[in-house]
Amino acid sequence: MLPQRLVVGLACALLFSPILGLSLCLVWLAVYLLLQLAEAAAFASVTRGQAMTLKGWRGALGDLALTANAGVYASIAIPLWTLGGLPGGVVATTLLAAGAINSVIASAGNLRVFIWTVTPQVAVLALTPFFMAQSSVEGRFILPVAVGVLAFVFFCLTTRSRLYAAGAAEARALKEADDKRREAESIMAGRSALLAAVAHDLRTPIGAILTGAHELSRVAAPSSSSTRQQTAMIEDAGLMMKELLDDLLDHARLDAGRLKVETRGFDLRDLLNHTFRLWQGPVRAKGLRLRLDGSRYMPRIVQGDAMRLRQVLNNLISNAVKFTDSGAVTVRLCAWRDEAGRHVLLIDVADTGPGMTTSQLERLFTPFDQTADGVAARYGGSGLGLAISRDLIELMGGRLTVRSEAGQGSTFTVALTLSEGEGDGEVAAFLAAPPLTGAPSAATPTRRPLPMDAPSAPREETETPLAAAPAEPDHDAERPLRVLVVDDHAINRRAVQVILQALDCELTMAEDGMAALKACDADIFDVIFMDVRMPELDGRETTRRLRAGGGPNADAPVIAVTADTSPEDIAACLEAGMNHFVAKPLTPAVLLTALSEVLDPAGDAEVGAQAVA
Repeated sequence: MLPQRLVVGLACALLFSPILGLSLCLVWLAVYLLLQLAEAAAFASVTRGQAMTLKGWRGALGDLALTANAGVYASIAIPLWTLGGLPGGVVATTLLAAGAINSVIASAGNLRVFIWTVTPQVAVLALTPFFMAQSSVEGRFILPVAVGVLAFVFFCLTTRSRLYAAGAAEARALKEADDKRREAESIMAGRSALLAAVAHDLRTPIGAILTGAHELSRVAAPSSSSTRQQTAMIEDAGLMMKELLDDLLDHARLDAGRLKVETRGFDLRDLLNHTFRLWQGPVRAKGLRLRLDGSRYMPRIVQGDAMRLRQVLNNLISNAVKFTDSGAVTVRLCAWRDEAGRHVLLIDVADTGPGMTTSQLERLFTPFDQTADGVAARYGGSGLGLAISRDLIELMGGRLTVRSEAGQGSTFTVALTLSEGEGDGEVAAFLAAPPLTGAPSAATPTRRPLPMDAPSAPREETETPLAAAPAEPDHDAERPLRVLVVDDHAINRRAVQVILQALDCELTMAEDGMAALKACDADIFDVIFMDVRMPELDGRETTRRLRAGGGPNADAPVIAVTADTSPEDIAACLEAGMNHFVAKPLTPAVLLTALSEVLDPAGDAEVGAQAVA
């Protein structure tokens, strides 16, 4: 309050100088200003946050400074009465009342400050009846003034009590609110951790379902159509469970604030074309039309998160197809440049479905709200997709909105601003999990293409070094592919075994990191599938020790098998020395593609696809 006090002191000295004289006012002002400095020095440790209150001799010095400050302020009332007469007394009474009220408000939380600041002003104010008697004021006016002074003192005490009680209640409310906030954050963190843990554990049986369904479909190819249909139903159910699981993980990460978007160059037209082609078959199968308008106006190379944008578009188109029984699903595209040269995109996904009522629109982006009005029973789903899509677009700095009327269909609009990209961008890099970009060391053995079961499968010939004798047959190229599978869960190890049984492989299983290191000391492997999350010694630390050990497998390609596919988790795998990763739950196509890429990155990538077929 020092600036306020300085202003008040200067104003009083100037205004009262015609009544009291300039010299007296200047002396009063000088003393008043010195006391302000003394009080500031006395309470310096409190104002700097070094102490909550003054104790000992410092406390006594602070009390003295407060009393002297309030006393000097109140003392100006005495010459106002004696030199200014009754008019000066009116000014003095008003000045003292204002000062007392200010002290009551300022010291509401501290009784000690209240006593030492209000007492001098109230004491001088109590002299008002005596000053009135000296000014020859009639007694019938003095008694009411005396009663008024007492009432004012009582008002100051009760007001201070109420302010103190209100302040204490506010402090308690703030503490309770802070406690509840921390409790809510703890509950949210626990729920997110539980969702992530459950989702991670569910990937193991889902991976087994998908792997078993794929193997059944291969075996059941010459069997009856009924068997093939049942196998296809199992595989569809597994894929549905995987999609729901991915939504659940995204929702948990968004709740915990761990989901982030990337900014990399990609081909936007390629993304839109692939997405459009992906949905042509399902749309035609339902008897609908799929239209794409304005794609030629879209920019080509932009900066953003291609995978997340494609996830949002797939979700919007999937919802449109799901809720539309007849008519068409239309994707309208529009783009222009803003003042900063960035691309502003508007992407409309419109359908001719039943539309939505106002109440449905109000809860549209609420997670797990598909149970309302029987939506889940009729169409399926968890109600997470739209909520996740909205949050993802907002993380990218855009907006997802909807326009709909009952019976008039619905239109979802993505408004997004993306910066100009450089070069060719990542062409369709979002279609599959990207490999880790860590390059193997120079000592990495030449990687061989995947050998097939057929005995007539061609073998790669090795180059003959210059000035060397005629090359002898490469017996190593004739041996089966040696694969080490490291996973603490037997179902995951069995899933990899089932997928790789179509290849000419020698499989070695290890149930933890220590067993994997022992196996690597005993044999040489062409590739290692390494689970990331394992007890005691996890996959990353196992890979670090493998690389640092200098053994026969120090440079063997390591494929991370993980349910954590965020950029931070992938970067951690890369830093640990892993070469590639596959996401759980495992599918034959993804695993075999990863195997082809790490063994023969420059060769024919169709080998894995042939094995899947």
